[in-house]
Amino acid sequence: MPEKDRNGAIEVDSVTWEKVVEKASLPVSVMFFSPACPHCRIIRPYFEQFAREMEGRMIFVILNIAANAWIGERYGIRATPTFKWFCNGKPVQELVGAVYPALLKKISEDVLVYGKECAENSTNLQYEITGYG
Repeated sequence: MPEKDRNGAIEVDSVTWEKVVEKASLPVSVMFFSPACPHCRIIRPYFEQFAREMEGRMIFVILNIAANAWIGERYGIRATPTFKWFCNGKPVQELVGAVYPALLKKISEDVLVYGKECAENSTNLQYEITGYG
């Protein structure tokens, strides 16, 4: 598993994504970013602060979609920053674009309370990605 950076968030890539996000035992908050995104640079310190504040209750993950385009395509990421929250490997909430830090924190807190129930009541999609044919 990748190490947390000094700011509390875990930077993942396509190799570590499944283990850290989809198979996590805790809820996961993901910030999809691109290096050229000015709003990403502004909101990242807040995201990392929430990672420290909620340590042990929620995992905070950062993914560079410029370097990991397949994951961005898989989850329909069309703009950065995009924030998605996962419970039991299922996305349960999403915010796109420049958002207020207070809104990020509030949704993270709500996912801690309601996310697992939401994921358990959602249909589990079983699909195989094999390409063409």
